[in-house]
Amino acid sequence: MARSYYPRTALAILTGLNFFNYMDRSVLFAVQPLVQKEFPRSDAEYGFLTTAFFICYMVAAPIVGYFADRYSRKWIMVGGALLWCAATLLTAVTHNFETLLFRHALVGIGEATFVAVSPSFLSDLFSEEHRGRIFGVFYLNIGLGTAVGYIVGGKLGELYGWRAPFLVAAIPGFLLAVALAFLPEPVRGSHDLLKPTGERTTVLGLFRNGAFWMATLGMAMTSFALGGLQVWIPTFLSRSRGVPLGYANEVFGGITAFNAIAATLLGGWVGDRLLARTKSAYYLVSAATLAISVPAMLLAIYKTGPMMFPAIFVAEFFLFLNTAPLNAAVVNSVGAAIRATAIAVNLLAIHLLGDTFSAPLIGRISDRTNLETGFLAAIVAIAIGALILFYGMRFAPEIPNKIPAEVAAG
Repeated sequence: MARSYYPRTALAILTGLNFFNYMDRSVLFAVQPLVQKEFPRSDAEYGFLTTAFFICYMVAAPIVGYFADRYSRKWIMVGGALLWCAATLLTAVTHNFETLLFRHALVGIGEATFVAVSPSFLSDLFSEEHRGRIFGVFYLNIGLGTAVGYIVGGKLGELYGWRAPFLVAAIPGFLLAVALAFLPEPVRGSHDLLKPTGERTTVLGLFRNGAFWMATLGMAMTSFALGGLQVWIPTFLSRSRGVPLGYANEVFGGITAFNAIAATLLGGWVGDRLLARTKSAYYLVSAATLAISVPAMLLAIYKTGPMMFPAIFVAEFFLFLNTAPLNAAVVNSVGAAIRATAIAVNLLAIHLLGDTFSAPLIGRISDRTNLETGFLAAIVAIAIGALILFYGMRFAPEIPNKIPAEVAAG
């Protein structure tokens, strides 16, 4: 593969896999009312499907990170992608709640092997001052893949039953996994500008790394909010606001798709531009956008009528603005020697403190009161995340102004 095209080709393949990864996750949220009709269970029990996914995801991630810092990351990602694609096909033979739970658990293991390793792989293709924009491209699929999952799930679920949309992501995922197998493994640390230190390059030092932990805790609060909201927004619009389920998925999916592309790319671009002026740019952008989203989210949940969807749009836009800079902050906080391990620890922390329990918590509050009250938990988490990241600005590492000649040549 030509050297000049390799980083962009790798970014395209990994971004494609990330798209189908998140699309597969959100299909259930789009068809959840249909599944609940076939397998009657409480809101809390359906929220536990997401919990089971993330428990398996969290258990697998540290193991994967350990091996990824020592062996070929490419083959670990290929194996993980093939596993979650195969598990997705199991949906075709899912005829009870227990089998659906098992399917979710397998997908969680498969996705952990891809999500824990891919940022480390990409970091060895692009240097620190470009990573906001690079991760803006890669992570736009958190929202875009989720949005397409809502739209595809809503459409195909109504036409062909709730199982059909789960199968859409499997074949493209297989093909992209095969394409990934032909990529060369990048040299670890070849594009890092920051000097190695004990805090940045050792596992013990990681526990004293303030830049890493502030970004991770802020991301955990964001994950708590987004994880819970994405599970329950279509159900909220359908059940509490009387919006037809198909229309709710189309509108919310469309809003999410636009915000995923526009806000995620804009956040990465703004973060990189500000990084030339202040080392804390990634933390500042993330904190400010979370703070702005709080009043918009309150309006979205409690305001009915024509202002409801515009308020949802604004709240989600500012939530997605922090995606790229916050992920870039995590990656830049550590060196190449422990980057996959650090990302695995990050994944464990953000899901353990974040979206693993937000969906069932909101569901449990909903069972006792209503979804509007349940959503308050997500809004409080957003506010806490903003405070953590404002405080975390002091720990941001100083990115060198000039790129070393050997890095520029590479």
